[in-house]
Parts: sequence; C-alpha cells; structure tokens
Amino acid sequence: MEIIKGKSFDEERALYGSDGVRAEDCRFDGPADGESAFKESRNIEAANCYFNLRYPFWHDDNLSIEGCEMTDKCRAALWYSKRIRIRDTKMHGIKALRECANVTIEGTDIISPEFGWSVSGIAMKASQAQSEYFMMRSDHLTFDGVKLQGKYSFQYITDSVFTNCNFDTKDSFWHAKNVIVKDSIIKGEYLAWYCENVTFENCIISGTQPLCYCKGLKLINCKMKNADLAFEKSEVDAEITNKMISIKNPASGIIRVRGVQETIMDDPEAKGIIEITG
Repeated sequence: MEIIKGKSFDEERALYGSDGVRAEDCRFDGPADGESAFKESRNIEAANCYFNLRYPFWHDDNLSIEGCEMTDKCRAALWYSKRIRIRDTKMHGIKALRECANVTIEGTDIISPEFGWSVSGIAMKASQAQSEYFMMRSDHLTFDGVKLQGKYSFQYITDSVFTNCNFDTKDSFWHAKNVIVKDSIIKGEYLAWYCENVTFENCIISGTQPLCYCKGLKLINCKMKNADLAFEKSEVDAEITNKMISIKNPASGIIRVRGVQETIMDDPEAKGIIEITG
C-alpha cells in the first residue's frame, strides 16, 4: 500500500482512481477548491486527515476512515460507495452517506442534515448524531448505543434493529417496516405513524399522539410518558407498565395498561380492547 503522509491537496480529483493508498495526517483544503479527491477509488485508508472540500469519497470500494474531520464545507462526503468503515471521526457536512452499502460506524460525531439516505446495511455503535430526515429509505440498520437529536428520522426504513439508543426526534419511524427497538428511550411527537410490524421492547416512549395508523404494532414492557391520544386506528398488542394520559380509537388488538386518564372510543370502527392492569 502506498502511504501519503502530511501532504495538502486542493486540486480537482487529487487522488482520483487510486487503488491501495493510505493517507495519514493529510489536508484536503486550499485555494484551488477542488472536488472529488478520492472519486472512483478502491482499497483506501484515511487516518487523521482533514477534509474541507466537497465530495471526497464517491464510487469507492473498501474504504477506511479513522480519526478524521469532515467540516461543514465537506458536502456529500460519501455517495455510491461500499464496504466502508468509519471510526472516531467528525462528520459535519450536509448529505453524507447516500446510496452506500455495508457500512460500520463507531465512536463518531455526526452533524449532517439528510444523513444516510437509501443506504443498505449500516452497523452504528457508540455514536451521536444531529440530523433531519436521518436514514430515510434505508434498510438493514443495526444500531447500538446511538444518541440522536433531530426531526423526521428513520422514515421508510425496513428490516432494522435498535438497542440501547436515545432518540429525541419528531415524526420518527413513519412508514417503517419490520423494525425492533429495544432498551431505548424515544422522545418526540407523532411517533411511528403508518408503520408495519414494528416492536418496542423495554422502551420509554414520550410525546403526543404516538403510534397511530399502525399495523402489526407490538409494545412489550414499555413505559409511555406524557403520551396522549395514542394508538388511533392502529392494530396493536401492547403491554404498558404505567398510567397513560389518553388512548384514542385503537382499531384492533389489546392494550394492557396500568391505568389511563381518558379513553376515547367515538369511532364505530374502533374494536381494540383496553385492559386496565393496575
């Protein structure tokens, strides 16, 4: 592997089409303002590098990024790439990680609106993110110990598992399908509307009007705090371990709850059963 150490690059396509290159302590920045530093490359390692220019990793295969910084000027950093490993990195540019596959992310700080669109196979661990429309239309996500703040997250995702996470995000998991969320905190308004086959287990859920218009929804040993008008028109099997504010017109299934301040059943099509257990 060719090692490039301590150099600066600012020209267009500086290392275009590289194969077997390790860049250490390099800067991709400068007055030439060139784009696409590693476009169409393979077997690339970037360690402790600084990226301040656009589109550095497009159409790449077998890519390792460790201890790097991508600034807010490093737009759309990774697109159309596969077999990616990212560790201990700052990803602060808009629209990072789109149309990629087979990605691992660990110990990384993400500040990136529209992050992770249409990605297949991301394993993210011990990382934090601020984002809007986070992971939209992605599949086979495996998250462990991830903290997220944003809006409109995980919409249209499929076949994913989230464990030990903390999500503060409104309108999340809309139209999600075949998803499991375990041992996590989910805070936000209008959680998981129109989802299908989504399970929350040992979770704490808060926010107004959660879990409406769902199919195949399951809650196992969950708490619902400050959650009102829940389960409207949903097919649901729920076990809730605290008293709730209100439940409205569940379509079918059974909701076992410690108590509820208000039950609204004013829709003749609402056939769900509410069982008070406390």
